[in-house]
Amino acid sequence: MAKKIYGIIGYPVKHSFSPAMHNAAFKVLNLDAEYELFEIKPEELPAFLNSLKDKEIFGLNVTVPHKEKALLSVELDEKNSHLKKIGAINTILRKNGKIKGFNTDIEGFRKHLKENLDPAHKRVAILGAGGASRAVSFVLAEAGAAEIALYDIDKLKSDNITQMIKELFPVFNIYPVGDLGQLNLKNKNLLINATPLGLKDDDPFPIEENYLHKDLFVYDLIYNPTQTKLLKLAKNIGAKTSNGLGMLLYQGMASFEIWTQKPAPKEVMQKALLEAIKT
Repeated sequence: MAKKIYGIIGYPVKHSFSPAMHNAAFKVLNLDAEYELFEIKPEELPAFLNSLKDKEIFGLNVTVPHKEKALLSVELDEKNSHLKKIGAINTILRKNGKIKGFNTDIEGFRKHLKENLDPAHKRVAILGAGGASRAVSFVLAEAGAAEIALYDIDKLKSDNITQMIKELFPVFNIYPVGDLGQLNLKNKNLLINATPLGLKDDDPFPIEENYLHKDLFVYDLIYNPTQTKLLKLAKNIGAKTSNGLGMLLYQGMASFEIWTQKPAPKEVMQKALLEAIKT
């Protein structure tokens, strides 16, 4: 039997540490499989997903900017039917002629956030309203956060997430804001950056230092670089911080188990990620 191919689709995707994590897991469990990077432009996505069988690809992770569009090309299990409302997936399984979609970002964020902060009754601000923000908002609402203020440069995207959460959690307090000042960070316990700002050295700051305060927990979903401009700013004023490496690990473990039906080797995957950071 030919080697099974897995991978990650995104644009860009070369910054991803996922190959290191998954290939280490395949190796330690003696699986004849390989995890690759697939840099796919948005207009190429439907054709690529239609060709998985020809390419012998059995599973994929999905990252920016495909998390919402990929949902249109997959089936959902009954237990994942809520993903239709969430509107984003990050994991694909090809099995028995079907392409199924999952969202392990939800589990990844839920597990890692709980290691840092219990979101119950916390007032939260989120920067960005893309696919990752949809998963994050769902977890926070489900966990009983007090409120979410949501900002995106595209107000329509913030409105869409607000509507999605209201449908799933009718009494939950989530509201879009028109500018960064209206996030009212002085009154918030948790700030989450779910934008790509920070991936590149020349990216602008997603928010100015004077909005931050030392009692704010700042969580940046970006994990490469491990210290974004936002996290450095937050540390400078004494705030607690976290990058998204733990979320990456936990969502990767959940994806691995969907693909292989085997327990993910956490220590091996974690070690591979830490080594990838150093190189």
